[in-house]
Amino acid sequence: MEASSASSSSSSSSSSSSSKGFMENVEQPHVLAVDDSIIDRKLIEKLLKNLSCKVTTAENGLRALEFLGLGDHQNSSLEGNISKVNLVITDYCMPGMTGYELLKKIKESSLMKEVPVVIMSSEYVPKRINKCLEEGAQMFMLKPLRQSDIKKLRCHLMKLERT
Repeated sequence: MEASSASSSSSSSSSSSSSKGFMENVEQPHVLAVDDSIIDRKLIEKLLKNLSCKVTTAENGLRALEFLGLGDHQNSSLEGNISKVNLVITDYCMPGMTGYELLKKIKESSLMKEVPVVIMSSEYVPKRINKCLEEGAQMFMLKPLRQSDIKKLRCHLMKLERT
């Protein structure tokens, strides 16, 4: 019998204690998932919710910027969203605005530049990957994402929080 298991019995998560602390000081991290494919958006949402994340989805970069309060025609009244997002995960290839362009817009914002951005793509193009990492992406992940990818992401972000 473990005494520690009794304290976590109210948790709906059946995973081990290693799933706690996606970002240590955040009880339920809020992730903005951006992808033009509804199937991929639903998959990412499900994988993140399995790790007790709050998930907001957007179908393109412009919608993501609107949600973040960084849209061209927005006033400062939406800046409240900024503090609520702990991570942005976005597809690279999307119509209108690529994930790379979204990354650049986020990193140019004085209010948003500290929020980690993860780029994902179904294509393995080293030049593209390096360009995104140089621009400030925390990680580049290949699709389709699996639960193990999201766990790896969580571990990576936990290390960032400790530094």
